This record gives sequence, structure tokens and C-alpha cells, in this order.
Amino acid sequence: MKIHNISAENSIINTFIAEMRDVNIQQDSMRFRRNIERIGEILSYEMSKTLNYTTQEITTPLGTSQMNLINNNIVLCSILRAGVPLHNGLLNYFDKAENAFISAYRHHKHKPESFEIIVEYLACPSLEGKTLILADPMLATGQSMIATYEALKPFGTPKEVHLVSLIGAPEGVDLVNQHFDTNAHLWIATIDEKLDDNSYIVPGLGDAGDLAFGQKLQQ
Repeated sequence: MKIHNISAENSIINTFIAEMRDVNIQQDSMRFRRNIERIGEILSYEMSKTLNYTTQEITTPLGTSQMNLINNNIVLCSILRAGVPLHNGLLNYFDKAENAFISAYRHHKHKPESFEIIVEYLACPSLEGKTLILADPMLATGQSMIATYEALKPFGTPKEVHLVSLIGAPEGVDLVNQHFDTNAHLWIATIDEKLDDNSYIVPGLGDAGDLAFGQKLQQ
């Protein structure tokens, strides 16, 4: 897998990540969602440099122009619920993409540190021969990303796969790197220090879904 860690070089993305981490600023849910969306836009721009292009002739009021335009058939798939603003950021740039949505969450059986990934809802077009962009804001253990990809397999074999995350832990990055093909890409805003005993990213930012949409009752 090709790993693109955008924070390896300084850019404006650092500002958005800092605001999402800040315990004072992150209480503004609207700003938190917007920062996720803006990071999604930046990752989309970086990803666009690696896609396929064909030359097309565009008619202007004064003549014609030869333009190189993306010709990938893109499907955006986001993991609910924190993935919604990230999905919107990606869709702002890949506005002709088809869309898929899936729910995948941690189900804690007995102990906080022990869980399984449950997939309950899935809506997806055909993936056969297309470019799949799989978006999950927090890449902690990597299990959600892998479970989602496995659940998508009945919908066809994509030509290429791009994973998109805001913040990851080395453990999660390593796991998806082992699981996905060497031609797959991971686009990530930053990689943090580690996972804690409950498999949460440190220093991280907390629960992205709760910060974006409000706290949920635990099942």
C-alpha cells in the first residue's frame, strides 16, 4: 500500500487538525464538522494528482481548449456516522461520483478493551472496475476499514482502492497496510503516537461522531 501522510510536510491542514483537537474549539459542533469537510477537500485534491486523465476538447465563447480531465468512475463509500462530513468534503471535489454508505461500529461484549465490528446497514452501487474511495475519519485499529471492505466485496471488484482518514494510529495503519493490495493508497492527514488500552488513538481528539453530531446512548 502507498501511504500518503499529508502532515509529513507543513500545510494549512495543520490548522484544521489543531482546531479539531482543541478541547475548547471542538465543542463547536458546526466548526468541527466543517473542519472534517475541509480536510476531506484537501485530501481529495492530493488524491486527484494520482488519478487517470484523458484530453477533452472544451468549447468556450471564443474558441476551444484542450483540457486534461479525470476519467475515473468513482464510488465514495463512507462509514457512518462520523464519515458523513468527510464524505461531503470528498463529494465537493469528486462531484460526479456515485455514493455508498455503510454502518460499522464497535460492539463491546464484556470489557471496554474487547470488541467486535458490527456492520448493519449497507447501500452500494456496482464497484466492478471502478475507483473505490473508502472514508473513515479515525483509523484506530483498522478493523472497521477492513470489515467494511470485506462487506463491499459482493458488489464487485474495484479497479483501484483509496482509503481516506483524518487521524490514524500506527497499529491501524500497519494493519490496513498488510491487508490491502500493494497498489492501494492510504490518504491520511496525520498519524498519531499509539492506541491506548481501550484502542483509542492517543493523543487523538476524542469521539469524532459525538463531537460532530452529539453524544449517543451506548448499546
